[in-house]
Amino acid sequence: MGRYCRAGIRELLFEVPLVRTVAELKPNLERVDPLVCGLLEQELQRQEDTLELIPSENLASPAVLEALGSWLNNKYAEGTPGKRYYGGCQVVDQVENVARERACTLFGSEYANVQPHCGSSANMAVYAAMLEPGDSVLGMGLDDGGHLTHGSPVNFSGKLYRFSSYAVDPETELLDMDQVRSRAREVRPRMIVAGYSAYSRILDLAKFREIADEVGALLLVDMAHFAGLVAGKAHPSPVPYADFVTLTTHKTMRGPWGGMILCKEQYGAAIDKAVCPGIQGGPLLHAIAAKAVMLAQCATQDFEQYAAAVVANAKVLSVALLSGGARLVAGGTDNHLMVMDLRPFGVGGRDAQRYLDSVGVTANPNSFRNHGGTPFNPNGLRMGSPSVTSRGMRGSEMEAIAGIVLEAVTHLGDEETRTRLRQRTLELCHKFPLPYRGV
Repeated sequence: MGRYCRAGIRELLFEVPLVRTVAELKPNLERVDPLVCGLLEQELQRQEDTLELIPSENLASPAVLEALGSWLNNKYAEGTPGKRYYGGCQVVDQVENVARERACTLFGSEYANVQPHCGSSANMAVYAAMLEPGDSVLGMGLDDGGHLTHGSPVNFSGKLYRFSSYAVDPETELLDMDQVRSRAREVRPRMIVAGYSAYSRILDLAKFREIADEVGALLLVDMAHFAGLVAGKAHPSPVPYADFVTLTTHKTMRGPWGGMILCKEQYGAAIDKAVCPGIQGGPLLHAIAAKAVMLAQCATQDFEQYAAAVVANAKVLSVALLSGGARLVAGGTDNHLMVMDLRPFGVGGRDAQRYLDSVGVTANPNSFRNHGGTPFNPNGLRMGSPSVTSRGMRGSEMEAIAGIVLEAVTHLGDEETRTRLRQRTLELCHKFPLPYRGV
C-alpha cells in the first residue's frame, strides 16, 4: 500500500476548497429553480453515502466539472477547427485543438476526434466512415462480455451491419484466440471489433492485429472501459495495433461524459466527416473543454499512481470475494472489473442489485455465457474499483467491501443484516468523502 499514497492520488480531485451543499456551489440554481437544486442535493448525498462499484462510473474532478458547466455551452461550432459552418469560433477552435493534441500525445495516436457525445457515438462514427450497410463485421458476443454496439440485434450495429460474434471458451471463460481466428476465416469480415464492457482479462491485441491482417479486415479496438488504465500505463495500449480506437472519457479516465476516436492519419478526414455531418450536429464545446482538462490530469504521475491503484484494488476485491466462496467469471481480474456468478447463492442479479442499493452499495446485474437468466435479470453481478479508488480507498477497504457484498447476497431481504451493512457502508463513505464537499 505504500506505493499508492491515498493523499497523492486524491490530490487532483481536491484542487478546490470543499463545499458542503449544492446551494453553496450553485447559488444561482437555488434561486432560479429550487426544485432542481434540491434534486441535485439529493443526488450528491446519494453519491456521498454510497460505495459505487459500477465499473463504468467514476468521480470527475471539480476542475472538469467547472469546464463542463461553462459558457462554452453557448457556442455552436458544427464542423472541425478551421472548417466550421459558423462564425465566432476562433476561441473554441483553440479549445478543441488543445483537446485533440493532448489526446494524441497521451495515447501516441496519429489523429484524434474528440467530438463524440458517448462511446456508442464513437463506434457508430467509425462504422459509418468505413462500412456500408450490410457489411460483415466480427465482434464479441454480448453474453461473452461485449457491448451492445458490437452487434447486438437490438442495437443499430446489429440492425445496419451483418455482425457475427466470437465467444469465450465455455470452460475457462477466457477468449480463445484460435476460435477468434477460426471465426474470422469463416466470416471474412470487413472489420473486427475487439473490446468489452464485461470481460475481466487483458486482450491479446497483437493476436487481434495478426488475425485482422490475415483476413484483410480493419481492426477497431473499443477501449471504453480500460482507456484510463492505458493512459495511466497500467494496461497495454491498443493504439500501435489498431486502425481505430474508440474510448469513453467518463469511466476509468475520470472525466466528463463523452467519447473519443483515435485513428491513423489516413483515416482522419473520413472520421471527421462521419462524426459531423454524418451522425452528429454541433459538438458539445463545454464537454470538449472538460475533456481537455481531463487529458491534462491523465498525463500526470498522480494519475499513473491512480491507475495502478485501480488495478491493485480490483485484484484485492476479487481475491477477497473468491476467498469468501464466490465464483467469478474467468476466475478473477486483470483490469478494473469483475463479474460474480450469483447462481451458487440462489439469487438473481436484479434482486441482488436492489438489496445492495438498500445497504449503500451500487453494482449492476450483468450477463455472462450460459448465465441462465434473462436480459433484464441476468445471474451475474458486475463490480469494479474505479470510483472507490478515486475516494482514496485501498486494500483493506476492498476486503471490507467484499465482506459486505458476500453478506448481502447470502442474507438477501434480511432486515437485521440490512441495518448492520448500511452502517458499515456509511462508515466507509464518511471516512473517504467525495471531493465536492466535507462531511
